[in-house]
Amino acid sequence: MKLAQNNWDVIITGRRLDRLKELEEKIVDNFKTNVLSLAFDIRNKDEVHSAIATLDNKWKEIEVLVNNAGLASGLSAIQDGDVDDWEKMIDTNLKGLLYISKEVMNGMVNRKSGHIVNIGSIAGKEVYAKGNVYCATKHAVDAISKSMRIDMLPFGVKVTAIHPGAAETEFSLVRFHGDEEKAEKVYQGYQPLVAEDIADVVFYAITRPRHVVLNDIVITPLAQANTANFIKDNTL
Repeated sequence: MKLAQNNWDVIITGRRLDRLKELEEKIVDNFKTNVLSLAFDIRNKDEVHSAIATLDNKWKEIEVLVNNAGLASGLSAIQDGDVDDWEKMIDTNLKGLLYISKEVMNGMVNRKSGHIVNIGSIAGKEVYAKGNVYCATKHAVDAISKSMRIDMLPFGVKVTAIHPGAAETEFSLVRFHGDEEKAEKVYQGYQPLVAEDIADVVFYAITRPRHVVLNDIVITPLAQANTANFIKDNTL
């Protein structure tokens, strides 16, 4: 929405076509910009390849890729972890990011222009109790972002990693497998980040002058110092 609001044409992706079409309609009605909805599962490399490879000329030259797909699934000590949860996080947070980046970055390399924004997490900078595999995937995103900067450097392609702290989206609802009561408790007693806060940072990063790159950004709500330290007393 933030990019469309500022007259950018946007490709929006996700698994649920009905939600994509709803968002597309909202963007077109409010901002009169061009929107393309692509429904595919980021975890499926064939679906990712097909979605990008079949783009027509109007959409092929992607200037900014925002890797925003990510989730936490489960919260338990590693010895009690659910392997299905582990695979879901690895397939989405790590492999999905690689699949879509592979499809888009070659065009950027050929044009010697572009910007890749990877949405990581503060959990990619430090670990917390029962975060084990989720933290591992976000540490991997941090490492991949650093590697991308090196590999993209000769081609003038920018790479920015943004690492949010506590943000009230569907994150906790997904982590707790749809348990709304558990999810709501995560954000009680303080003002968390919201999606618009992260969108503002993304927009700022991609609109810097050509010679300026914001490489690594950690953003938290005021009530959060790191992954484990919060003030939850409704004062912040």
